[in-house]
Amino acid sequence: MRVTATPLGTTPDTPDAPGTGSTGSRPTGAPAPTTEPPQTPIGRIPVLQVSPCVDGGARPAKSVVDEQFTVGATVFREGHDAVNASVVLVDPDGREHVTAMTCTNVGLNTWEASVSADREGLWTYRVEGWSDPYGTWEHDASIKVAADIDTELMLEEGARTLERAVDEVSRTPEQAQILSDAVTALRDTRRPPIARLHAGTDPTVRAELAARPLRDFVSPSTAFPLLVERQRALYGAWYELFPRSEGAVQDPVTGHWTSGTLRTAAKRLPAVARMGFDVVYLTPIHPIGTTARKGPNNTLGAGPEDPGSPYAIGSPDGGHDAIDPNLGTFEDFDFFVAEAHREGLEVAMDLALQCSPDHPYVTTHPEWFTTRADGSIAYAENPPKKYQDIYPLNFDNDPAGAYAEMRRVIQVWIDHGVKIFRVDNPHTKPVEFWQWLIQDVAKDHPDVIWLAEAFTKPAMMHALAKTGFQQSYTYYTWRHAKWELEEYVSELAGDAAAYMRPSFWPTTHDILTPYMQFGGPAAWKLRAALAATLVPTYGIYSGYELIEHVARPGAEEQIDNEKYQYKNRRWEDYEPGGVKEGQSLAGYLTRLNEIRREHPSLHWLRNITFHHVDDENIIAFSKRRVETAPDGAVLSEDIVVVVANLDPHSTRESTVHLTMPALGLDYHDGMAAQDLITGASWHWGEHVYVRLGPETEPVHIVAIRRF
Repeated sequence: MRVTATPLGTTPDTPDAPGTGSTGSRPTGAPAPTTEPPQTPIGRIPVLQVSPCVDGGARPAKSVVDEQFTVGATVFREGHDAVNASVVLVDPDGREHVTAMTCTNVGLNTWEASVSADREGLWTYRVEGWSDPYGTWEHDASIKVAADIDTELMLEEGARTLERAVDEVSRTPEQAQILSDAVTALRDTRRPPIARLHAGTDPTVRAELAARPLRDFVSPSTAFPLLVERQRALYGAWYELFPRSEGAVQDPVTGHWTSGTLRTAAKRLPAVARMGFDVVYLTPIHPIGTTARKGPNNTLGAGPEDPGSPYAIGSPDGGHDAIDPNLGTFEDFDFFVAEAHREGLEVAMDLALQCSPDHPYVTTHPEWFTTRADGSIAYAENPPKKYQDIYPLNFDNDPAGAYAEMRRVIQVWIDHGVKIFRVDNPHTKPVEFWQWLIQDVAKDHPDVIWLAEAFTKPAMMHALAKTGFQQSYTYYTWRHAKWELEEYVSELAGDAAAYMRPSFWPTTHDILTPYMQFGGPAAWKLRAALAATLVPTYGIYSGYELIEHVARPGAEEQIDNEKYQYKNRRWEDYEPGGVKEGQSLAGYLTRLNEIRREHPSLHWLRNITFHHVDDENIIAFSKRRVETAPDGAVLSEDIVVVVANLDPHSTRESTVHLTMPALGLDYHDGMAAQDLITGASWHWGEHVYVRLGPETEPVHIVAIRRF
């Protein structure tokens, strides 16, 4: 069942514009803190420990449209009378949607309900605890009437309770008649007392009062904010490419490269769409500086024809609001976006708030950079790494001016059809800046999505998610052991799921782990399959299909890194009839994305269950999605079980022990199982034998259907 909550107003720490703070030093506009924080009194029926609750309710919990999540609370009362609880979601128009909660631990007074919101916007949710007169009577009467204690008194009290339920709670005539008939039966002295009791506790009566209960002493919790966003904020398959490489051509005689353009890159879009990706992500497309330009493999002293890193943004041709002339014009960019949309793809743009020494900002706004004691501008460093071609922006000297300029730049690209931004190294900028920027953009463009590329300390990653980023890069790239994956994904799908949505990438243009360098094709298939099924959003970097696994000596990144040079992958060689036909993983990735689209259980994060496997090198997990009608009837059910051999070098055999209730089954039930990769089918039960590895397939992705 779906529930809702109250609309959110502007939060105190959400400014209308940069520079509105009273001192002008921070564009926060936040009121001065009070010395005595307000306290919420405990209600007549105590409601405590409501979850999800992000930073005590200061930040909204997040969900997407139709995403099921659990609201929990501790609800109790004095004495022995029955207590009950409900979740109330309030939509952006103020309409309330109520869902009954279930007591999941009587001793700990824990109550839970699964809810979802059916539209985007700012909602609220609260938990209401209440005294349950009918529940109290039903409990007491069932005991006393059976023992013939106060029989007539108990039956009369039941009749009066049901009369109150008819008089005080809005019902249709048909619904009210169910209770009125029970009242008549309770007072019918011609019938045996036990029969009269059964009339008052009939399943139809109980169902009616469960749907429209009589509630006393209703005690609401604080209303907590809930931000409901479009489904792409949670679910999607990303494909990263460097536009300058798509269509790049090298003269076989002179070695001279001709850059690819936005127009030639658009020719790659049909292939990306055919593989089933949802988002095409472009590395920076702005003019590139020449001062301290990096050469191949991050070397100093680039040659005259080396293109440089696209992350060294800015030249006399412009900065973050301009396009590298080698790639084309804004007309060409608009063409690329239109072609992407025509193929069913969204365009994600890389936002790297850093500058080359040639960026116009260096001259027009030197205060936006850090000046060292010798008068030079500090370039980026992450010792021992040095990035001489990049000047980090420093917002502390002129936050109002710098914030406003970044907001202007973002609007340029929104106006050209970009609704997704992959932010490079957001942890190197103030968290309060991202809070302000994302909230300010959301006022007019609530459908814009931000992905934080912050491979950094957990506290910063979580803070960025809480302050607005819809998606986050994760440590998945470095998690390879079963215990690591189970522990990490359980964390991401647990309490953190209320505000942080993970994006899993097996490799990036900067990261090539030893596992991928030496694991062979089995490792590349395995890591893509896990990324695509463990979480709803995953991505690959162009060239993943070709298993580009050779690293630069001494570094965990590819040799001849595309970040510093052109790369013509000759995609035509891998197409049917090409000289390398069959040597690409494009077909495997296509099947993964088909499976994801066909199985809604893979669209969600919080529905994962891990299952025990005897071999510590084999991981097993399931995802289940059930759609129900308002009366609880099951409309549809989707169950997927994934079993993967994490050892890419050897074939392994073991037994999987399925936790059957997580699949909606009893332990004695059987099921039909079909491997969605190979098409093989089996009859499965609680204990399943598997054999996986490079000789067969490293992963089973299995659709389950109950007999």
